[in-house]
Amino acid sequence: MDVDSQPMMEETILVGDDLMMGPPSPVIPPEIASHVLEGVDLCDGVLRNLFLCLQINDIEPFCQDELALYRQCAERRDKEIRQRLQDSERKLGLSMPFEGAKERATQLESEVTSLERRLILASGVEGIEGFRQRWSLHGRLTDTKKRLESLKQGIEENRKKDEIIEKPAPISSTKRWFFW
Repeated sequence: MDVDSQPMMEETILVGDDLMMGPPSPVIPPEIASHVLEGVDLCDGVLRNLFLCLQINDIEPFCQDELALYRQCAERRDKEIRQRLQDSERKLGLSMPFEGAKERATQLESEVTSLERRLILASGVEGIEGFRQRWSLHGRLTDTKKRLESLKQGIEENRKKDEIIEKPAPISSTKRWFFW
């Protein structure tokens, strides 16, 4: 087989819009931000290098390594943050008094409703601006729903734990049905 008959591999050139693949970075509520972000690589050094490369070269094709590194770092960071957000909500559901946890669930449910409404409104916005709004809102909506699920899971686990503690142990009979 000669070289000319082999299919050529196309080289993919990354651009800034390629960073908008997958879900957007999660929005972190201020009340749990310090706990969730502790020890997470925020990719600030990689981002600084990307901006420096863009400043020097002025166009994205000359910054392929930096774009690829930032995208990988951001994906890892966002995955870790999402998991920590869900774990944090579950722990809140486990540790908060029932009324407080119920109030937080109601707050998250209203946030979900608001995001759903905003997403419907954004469906009427055309072009790249409409895409960006829908992309961002869809990511926030998905993250908020998962946080709400985790919170409810924690609340349910807490209630089951309380039920076990509150129920008295059944009194066992000391009668033997066998003789030795």
